[in-house]
Amino acid sequence: MPNTKFIIHAYDDVEPIDVGATFGVLSMAKRVDPGIEMALVANKAGPVRLSNGLEIIAPYSVTNCPAGDVLMILGGAAWPQVSKDEETLEFIRSFARNGIVASVCTGALILAGAGLLEGKSATTRRFAPAGIETPLAQMQKLYPGVKGTEARFVDSGTVVTGGGVTLAVDTTLHLIGRLRGADVAKETARIIEYRWSGNDGAFSDAANTPKTAAA
Repeated sequence: MPNTKFIIHAYDDVEPIDVGATFGVLSMAKRVDPGIEMALVANKAGPVRLSNGLEIIAPYSVTNCPAGDVLMILGGAAWPQVSKDEETLEFIRSFARNGIVASVCTGALILAGAGLLEGKSATTRRFAPAGIETPLAQMQKLYPGVKGTEARFVDSGTVVTGGGVTLAVDTTLHLIGRLRGADVAKETARIIEYRWSGNDGAFSDAANTPKTAAA
């Protein structure tokens, strides 16, 4: 089986847990399956400030991003700005022509801004503090052509959207299982000591979703 490369896109004010959940799961999965690769990209290579002030370094920009199989768009408080940033949106659209595009948390609203969710079922974070509109409700209001769905994650084939916060772990495990085999995902969940329920609570468009890779 050829290697599978995950490209993770970050931006200023991205949520730390979205970075940690995706990269952390992939890093542990690589110990199970060395064929898993990952790279961090931002609009400009260099420091990216997370919402808690921590800085990480993106070695690649959207103009010199290496080829990949999956592009993962993370969530964060800056999603309203990022979802209107044409450089980011064109990068996402370009990747989507040949690869799988996935989101975790409010990253789904960025995919919606790129037009990738039109006519599709999709999910995002379903809960918010009292008195604050949930991201799922905001997505349904801003993008009425998107079928907002309450689910841990939604797999529409070329586009996968994940729920909020810790569900980034579930979404990443799902992608690993789909592309590298169920056994790799299960073993990764075991070594990170995560009680993973597989596809329970997920939504899948069976007509558009490819079969999972052989274990």
